[in-house]
Amino acid sequence: MDASRIASPVTGAVGRFLLGVRLLLRGLGLYVRSPKLMLLGIVPALISGALFVAAFATLVYFVDDLAALVTPFADDWSRTGRSLVRVIAGLAFLGIGGLLAVISFTAVTLVIGDPFYEKISEKVEERLGGTPDAVEVPFWSSLRRSTADSVRLVALTALVGIPLFLAGFIPVVGQTVVPVIGAAVGGWFLAVELVGAPFYRRGMRLPQRRTILKADRPMALGFGVAVFLCFLIPLGAVLVMPAAVAGATLLARRSLGQSIEES
Repeated sequence: MDASRIASPVTGAVGRFLLGVRLLLRGLGLYVRSPKLMLLGIVPALISGALFVAAFATLVYFVDDLAALVTPFADDWSRTGRSLVRVIAGLAFLGIGGLLAVISFTAVTLVIGDPFYEKISEKVEERLGGTPDAVEVPFWSSLRRSTADSVRLVALTALVGIPLFLAGFIPVVGQTVVPVIGAAVGGWFLAVELVGAPFYRRGMRLPQRRTILKADRPMALGFGVAVFLCFLIPLGAVLVMPAAVAGATLLARRSLGQSIEES
Protein backbone atom coordinates (compact mmCIF):
# COMPACT_ATOMS: atom_id res chain seq x y z
CA MET A 1 0.00 0.00 0.00
CA ASP A 2 1.29 3.47 -0.93
CA ALA A 3 2.33 5.21 2.29
CA SER A 4 2.01 8.65 0.72
CA ARG A 5 -1.68 8.01 0.14
CA ILE A 6 -2.21 7.18 3.81
CA ALA A 7 -0.22 10.24 4.85
CA SER A 8 -2.23 12.59 2.60
CA PRO A 9 -5.05 14.69 4.09
CA VAL A 10 -8.36 12.85 4.38
CA THR A 11 -11.61 14.68 5.09
CA GLY A 12 -15.12 13.56 5.99
CA ALA A 13 -16.16 11.13 8.70
CA VAL A 14 -16.43 8.19 6.30
CA GLY A 15 -13.03 8.97 4.78
CA ARG A 16 -11.44 9.22 8.23
CA PHE A 17 -13.10 5.95 9.29
CA LEU A 18 -11.74 4.16 6.20
CA LEU A 19 -8.32 5.68 6.89
CA GLY A 20 -8.38 3.96 10.28
CA VAL A 21 -9.17 0.65 8.55
CA ARG A 22 -6.26 1.19 6.14
CA LEU A 23 -3.90 1.81 9.06
CA LEU A 24 -4.68 -1.68 10.33
CA LEU A 25 -4.07 -3.11 6.85
CA ARG A 26 -0.76 -1.29 6.64
CA GLY A 27 0.17 -2.55 10.11
CA LEU A 28 -0.57 -6.06 8.84
CA GLY A 29 1.73 -5.43 5.87
CA LEU A 30 4.56 -4.22 8.11
CA TYR A 31 4.11 -7.27 10.33
CA VAL A 32 4.02 -10.00 7.68
CA ARG A 33 7.08 -8.57 5.91
CA SER A 34 9.18 -9.07 9.04
CA PRO A 35 9.68 -12.67 10.25
CA LYS A 36 11.32 -11.41 13.45
CA LEU A 37 8.25 -9.36 14.34
CA MET A 38 6.03 -12.36 13.61
CA LEU A 39 8.00 -14.55 16.02
CA LEU A 40 7.89 -11.84 18.68
CA GLY A 41 4.14 -11.40 18.42
CA ILE A 42 2.65 -14.86 18.09
CA VAL A 43 3.64 -16.44 21.45
CA PRO A 44 1.72 -14.22 23.92
CA ALA A 45 -1.30 -14.15 21.60
CA LEU A 46 -1.36 -17.97 21.48
CA ILE A 47 -1.22 -18.24 25.29
CA SER A 48 -3.97 -15.67 25.81
CA GLY A 49 -6.02 -17.08 22.93
CA ALA A 50 -6.06 -20.56 24.47
CA LEU A 51 -7.29 -19.15 27.79
CA PHE A 52 -10.09 -17.14 26.22
CA VAL A 53 -11.26 -19.89 23.87
CA ALA A 54 -11.65 -22.13 26.91
CA ALA A 55 -13.52 -19.40 28.81
CA PHE A 56 -15.89 -18.64 25.93
CA ALA A 57 -16.51 -22.37 25.32
CA THR A 58 -17.51 -22.62 28.99
CA LEU A 59 -19.95 -19.74 28.52
CA VAL A 60 -21.48 -21.45 25.46
CA TYR A 61 -21.83 -24.71 27.44
CA PHE A 62 -23.71 -23.03 30.30
CA VAL A 63 -25.59 -20.39 28.28
CA ASP A 64 -28.92 -22.26 28.45
CA ASP A 65 -28.70 -22.47 32.23
CA LEU A 66 -27.81 -18.77 32.48
CA ALA A 67 -30.69 -17.81 30.19
CA ALA A 68 -33.11 -19.78 32.39
CA LEU A 69 -31.62 -18.19 35.52
CA VAL A 70 -32.34 -14.61 34.37
CA THR A 71 -35.81 -15.36 32.97
CA PRO A 72 -37.71 -17.03 35.87
CA PHE A 73 -40.77 -14.98 34.90
CA ALA A 74 -41.10 -17.16 31.77
CA ASP A 75 -41.37 -20.45 33.66
CA ASP A 76 -45.17 -20.49 33.40
CA TRP A 77 -45.33 -19.29 29.80
CA SER A 78 -46.16 -21.52 26.86
CA ARG A 79 -43.29 -23.61 25.57
CA THR A 80 -42.92 -21.43 22.46
CA GLY A 81 -42.90 -18.15 24.39
CA ARG A 82 -40.51 -19.50 27.01
CA SER A 83 -38.11 -20.82 24.36
CA LEU A 84 -38.17 -17.55 22.43
CA VAL A 85 -37.36 -15.32 25.41
CA ARG A 86 -34.59 -17.67 26.52
CA VAL A 87 -33.04 -17.78 23.04
CA ILE A 88 -32.97 -13.97 23.15
CA ALA A 89 -31.44 -14.08 26.65
CA GLY A 90 -28.86 -16.61 25.48
CA LEU A 91 -27.91 -14.43 22.50
CA ALA A 92 -27.60 -11.44 24.83
CA PHE A 93 -25.27 -13.42 27.10
CA LEU A 94 -23.13 -14.50 24.14
CA GLY A 95 -23.08 -10.94 22.79
CA ILE A 96 -21.88 -9.32 26.01
CA GLY A 97 -19.54 -12.27 26.58
CA GLY A 98 -18.04 -11.73 23.14
CA LEU A 99 -17.63 -7.98 23.75
CA LEU A 100 -15.94 -8.53 27.11
CA ALA A 101 -13.81 -11.35 25.69
CA VAL A 102 -12.48 -9.20 22.84
CA ILE A 103 -11.56 -6.29 25.13
CA SER A 104 -10.24 -8.55 27.89
CA PHE A 105 -8.23 -10.60 25.41
CA THR A 106 -6.48 -7.43 24.24
CA ALA A 107 -5.81 -6.27 27.81
CA VAL A 108 -4.53 -9.65 29.03
CA THR A 109 -2.45 -10.29 25.91
CA LEU A 110 -0.83 -6.87 26.15
CA VAL A 111 0.08 -7.58 29.78
CA ILE A 112 1.42 -11.08 29.02
CA GLY A 113 3.30 -9.91 25.95
CA ASP A 114 4.26 -6.41 27.14
CA PRO A 115 7.98 -6.72 26.27
CA PHE A 116 7.19 -8.45 22.95
CA TYR A 117 4.65 -5.88 21.78
CA GLU A 118 6.77 -3.02 23.06
CA LYS A 119 9.56 -4.28 20.82
CA ILE A 120 7.21 -4.59 17.82
CA SER A 121 6.02 -1.01 18.37
CA GLU A 122 9.62 0.22 18.71
CA LYS A 123 10.68 -1.54 15.50
CA VAL A 124 7.79 0.03 13.60
CA GLU A 125 8.73 3.49 14.91
CA GLU A 126 12.36 2.93 13.91
CA ARG A 127 11.22 2.28 10.33
CA LEU A 128 9.25 5.53 10.43
CA GLY A 129 12.14 7.69 11.65
CA GLY A 130 12.18 7.01 15.40
CA THR A 131 10.19 8.29 18.37
CA PRO A 132 10.17 12.08 18.86
CA ASP A 133 10.45 13.18 22.51
CA ALA A 134 10.91 9.60 23.73
CA VAL A 135 11.25 9.05 27.48
CA GLU A 136 12.88 6.12 29.28
CA VAL A 137 10.23 3.98 30.98
CA PRO A 138 11.49 1.18 33.30
CA PHE A 139 10.00 -2.24 32.47
CA TRP A 140 8.25 -2.81 35.80
CA SER A 141 6.85 0.71 35.82
CA SER A 142 5.54 0.24 32.27
CA LEU A 143 4.01 -3.13 33.17
CA ARG A 144 2.33 -1.71 36.27
CA ARG A 145 0.87 1.24 34.39
CA SER A 146 -0.34 -0.84 31.44
CA THR A 147 -1.96 -3.34 33.82
CA ALA A 148 -3.75 -0.59 35.74
CA ASP A 149 -4.97 1.06 32.53
CA SER A 150 -6.11 -2.30 31.14
CA VAL A 151 -8.13 -3.04 34.29
CA ARG A 152 -9.79 0.38 34.04
CA LEU A 153 -10.70 -0.16 30.39
CA VAL A 154 -12.13 -3.62 31.03
CA ALA A 155 -14.19 -2.21 33.92
CA LEU A 156 -15.54 0.56 31.68
CA THR A 157 -16.39 -2.01 29.01
CA ALA A 158 -18.31 -4.05 31.58
CA LEU A 159 -20.27 -0.96 32.67
CA VAL A 160 -21.19 -0.18 29.06
CA GLY A 161 -21.92 -3.85 28.42
CA ILE A 162 -24.63 -4.06 31.11
CA PRO A 163 -27.10 -1.73 29.32
CA LEU A 164 -26.21 -3.40 26.02
CA PHE A 165 -27.00 -6.76 27.61
CA LEU A 166 -30.40 -5.48 28.76
CA ALA A 167 -31.06 -3.94 25.33
CA GLY A 168 -30.36 -7.35 23.81
CA PHE A 169 -33.76 -8.51 25.12
CA ILE A 170 -35.56 -6.04 22.82
CA PRO A 171 -36.84 -8.00 19.81
CA VAL A 172 -35.23 -7.07 16.45
CA VAL A 173 -33.37 -4.06 17.91
CA GLY A 174 -31.45 -6.32 20.28
CA GLN A 175 -30.27 -8.48 17.39
CA THR A 176 -29.52 -5.69 14.87
CA VAL A 177 -28.82 -2.26 16.39
CA VAL A 178 -27.22 -3.49 19.62
CA PRO A 179 -24.46 -5.54 17.89
CA VAL A 180 -23.53 -2.46 15.82
CA ILE A 181 -23.33 -0.33 18.96
CA GLY A 182 -21.32 -3.09 20.63
CA ALA A 183 -18.83 -3.13 17.75
CA ALA A 184 -18.46 0.66 17.94
CA VAL A 185 -17.98 0.63 21.72
CA GLY A 186 -15.59 -2.31 21.56
CA GLY A 187 -13.70 -0.72 18.68
CA TRP A 188 -13.20 2.52 20.60
CA PHE A 189 -11.89 0.75 23.70
CA LEU A 190 -9.58 -1.42 21.55
CA ALA A 191 -8.12 1.65 19.86
CA VAL A 192 -7.49 3.33 23.23
CA GLU A 193 -5.93 0.14 24.61
CA LEU A 194 -3.70 -0.71 21.65
CA VAL A 195 -2.05 2.72 21.32
CA GLY A 196 -0.78 2.42 24.89
CA ALA A 197 2.83 1.46 24.02
CA PRO A 198 3.63 4.37 21.67
CA PHE A 199 1.98 6.85 24.03
CA TYR A 200 3.86 5.48 27.07
CA ARG A 201 7.06 5.85 25.04
CA ARG A 202 6.28 9.57 24.85
CA GLY A 203 5.44 9.83 28.54
CA MET A 204 1.66 10.01 27.96
CA ARG A 205 -0.89 8.15 30.08
CA LEU A 206 -4.45 6.96 29.47
CA PRO A 207 -6.26 10.35 29.85
CA GLN A 208 -3.92 11.98 27.33
CA ARG A 209 -4.22 9.28 24.69
CA ARG A 210 -7.99 9.21 25.11
CA THR A 211 -8.15 12.99 24.56
CA ILE A 212 -5.87 12.85 21.52
CA LEU A 213 -7.83 10.01 19.89
CA LYS A 214 -11.11 11.88 20.49
CA ALA A 215 -9.77 14.69 18.30
CA ASP A 216 -10.16 12.32 15.32
CA ARG A 217 -12.71 9.82 16.61
CA PRO A 218 -13.76 8.50 13.15
CA MET A 219 -10.18 7.43 12.36
CA ALA A 220 -9.75 5.78 15.77
CA LEU A 221 -13.12 4.04 15.38
CA GLY A 222 -12.24 2.82 11.87
CA PHE A 223 -9.09 1.22 13.20
CA GLY A 224 -10.71 -0.15 16.36
CA VAL A 225 -13.83 -1.56 14.70
CA ALA A 226 -11.69 -3.28 12.05
CA VAL A 227 -9.63 -4.90 14.81
CA PHE A 228 -12.79 -5.81 16.73
CA LEU A 229 -14.31 -7.58 13.71
CA CYS A 230 -11.05 -9.42 13.03
CA PHE A 231 -10.99 -10.60 16.64
CA LEU A 232 -14.47 -12.13 16.21
CA ILE A 233 -13.15 -14.50 13.51
CA PRO A 234 -11.99 -17.87 14.91
CA LEU A 235 -8.23 -17.54 15.64
CA GLY A 236 -8.44 -13.98 14.32
CA ALA A 237 -7.38 -12.47 17.64
CA VAL A 238 -4.28 -14.66 17.81
CA LEU A 239 -3.22 -13.93 14.23
CA VAL A 240 -4.16 -10.23 14.07
CA MET A 241 -3.04 -9.07 17.53
CA PRO A 242 0.62 -8.37 16.63
CA ALA A 243 -0.42 -6.62 13.40
CA ALA A 244 -2.92 -4.58 15.43
CA VAL A 245 -0.02 -3.44 17.66
CA ALA A 246 1.91 -2.36 14.56
CA GLY A 247 -1.17 -0.60 13.16
CA ALA A 248 -1.81 1.09 16.50
CA THR A 249 1.68 2.57 16.33
CA LEU A 250 0.73 4.11 12.98
CA LEU A 251 -2.54 5.35 14.50
CA ALA A 252 -0.69 6.97 17.41
CA ARG A 253 1.79 8.71 15.11
CA ARG A 254 -0.95 9.90 12.79
CA SER A 255 -3.01 11.20 15.73
CA LEU A 256 0.05 13.10 17.01
CA GLY A 257 0.75 14.62 13.58
CA GLN A 258 3.96 12.60 13.05
CA SER A 259 5.14 10.95 9.84
CA ILE A 260 3.94 7.45 9.01
CA GLU A 261 6.13 7.15 5.91
CA GLU A 262 9.04 4.72 6.06
CA SER A 263 12.38 6.54 6.15
